[in-house]
Amino acid sequence: MTTAVRSSLARDVGVFRADDLDALGDFFAEHGFAVLRGLYPEAELAELELEAERQQERLLAGLLPERCGTVILDDPDAVIDQEPFAHYVCHITEISGILRSATYHPVIVDAVRRQLGAQSWLLENDRFGVVYQDARPGEQSGYSRIGWHSDAQSGPNLDVWPSIAFTIHVDATSPQNGFLRVLPGSHLGGTADMPLGFEKVPGEMAIYCERGDVLLHHSDLWHSAARATDDGDPAIRRHVRGGWYGGARLDEGHGVDDFVKNARR
Repeated sequence: MTTAVRSSLARDVGVFRADDLDALGDFFAEHGFAVLRGLYPEAELAELELEAERQQERLLAGLLPERCGTVILDDPDAVIDQEPFAHYVCHITEISGILRSATYHPVIVDAVRRQLGAQSWLLENDRFGVVYQDARPGEQSGYSRIGWHSDAQSGPNLDVWPSIAFTIHVDATSPQNGFLRVLPGSHLGGTADMPLGFEKVPGEMAIYCERGDVLLHHSDLWHSAARATDDGDPAIRRHVRGGWYGGARLDEGHGVDDFVKNARR
């Protein structure tokens, strides 16, 4: 039997606990991303998962406000297992106290405000708000991957930037169900050399998150989500995602007319 040779590199590069926010801040400033681990006990994650699935079912049944769905990010004709499917539930914190409480976890708020300042604010009631995303492959899937982009490219004329996106992982990520690709440090430069699709970028790295991990990334960070290599249930990748902003608040009723959907699907 052959014993695998292990590298001396740290296994969990960029992963921090609630009691290590100073180190997280230093890492984030240099690399543009960081992962918070251990914020939610399993019972809370299970409740979050059930609640997200319930709201997804309510959206499909026509029981949620129209703004909770999206034809900009999602495909209204998406079908999974021969049934209509919604990959996105928008404004999730406005319809669910459980998901709003998870989103406002005090450690997340603290970590974000150390970077953006005490005046930073969570976008809940405009554009898409905080969303629940359910990515899975399939011939009629509407959301399985996304090409290279930065979040700031979605509104280059807005005064809301910079921002920090957070992603609460309902499922652990891997090549099997897809994962986030990032270019560390790219938030410190421009986007002139950013690929238009899914090409390999020199220096990119894969971020594999555990169930319950919270991934933070800067609005100027280059990132891309890889498609799952598996099919069926093992390929499902679900998370709750939103953004904290350090700039000016949007005027009431700003809407999504100026949203730039530049990343390839």
